[in-house]
Amino acid sequence: MLKSFRILSLIEGLSLLVLLFIAMPAKYHFGISGVVPVAGLTHGCLWLAYLVMSLTVSHQRQWSVGFWLMTLAASVLPFACFVLERKLKRMETVAA
Repeated sequence: MLKSFRILSLIEGLSLLVLLFIAMPAKYHFGISGVVPVAGLTHGCLWLAYLVMSLTVSHQRQWSVGFWLMTLAASVLPFACFVLERKLKRMETVAA
């Protein structure tokens, strides 16, 4: 399940980057307002899935509350998903 969470984490992080660096500039600099609702809804659904899966994985792997909060912070900070990916990959190889 950790591998699935890693994949979801990257997809959710990329959706945040698309929202911040493609959709928002398209709306506010180029007047293309139709991109933000699609990117925002996609990111929101992915974030909710991320939240549920992070709780499931944290319970399964017995993560500390601090580590879980770090994974939650990684979902709202741009580019933090890549840092989290490296950390989770190391955890996965150590556990195997």
